Amino acid sequence: MYAILNRLRDNTSVQTLGRWYFHEGLKEVFSCVTLELPDRGNQNNISRVPATLPGKPYRVKKRWSPKFKHHFHVTGVDGRTYILVHVLNTFHQTEGCIGVGYGFGYVNHDREMDIYMSRDTLDRMLALAPDEFDLYINDNDL
Repeated sequence: MYAILNRLRDNTSVQTLGRWYFHEGLKEVFSCVTLELPDRGNQNNISRVPATLPGKPYRVKKRWSPKFKHHFHVTGVDGRTYILVHVLNTFHQTEGCIGVGYGFGYVNHDREMDIYMSRDTLDRMLALAPDEFDLYINDNDL
């Protein structure tokens, strides 16, 4: 199993929206939406994860912490550590991590698109995914 994160074009100066897909070979077995910070040169805590280079995916591992409970840890990102895939609803809740959800909608009143049903979505991903898998990230917002 592997995952693909395709970043969408409908982004703003404060966030990046995307779609996450899990594949078994050619078969798509799961999809959801994502929310990240914008590209700010891969700076810790204020930038999204850089797109992967062809043939060089990031390795993602299941992880647990007291703060985020069960979640995923994206490894192999140059210059960065502890990039997580965890529950969140707005860009205010991410510090360079990736939030996942069922769909896009407005959760608060900042006029920026948010994601919802994040806990349910992450729980489904955790149940489906192996302990480790490859993640390919595509920037389609250029």
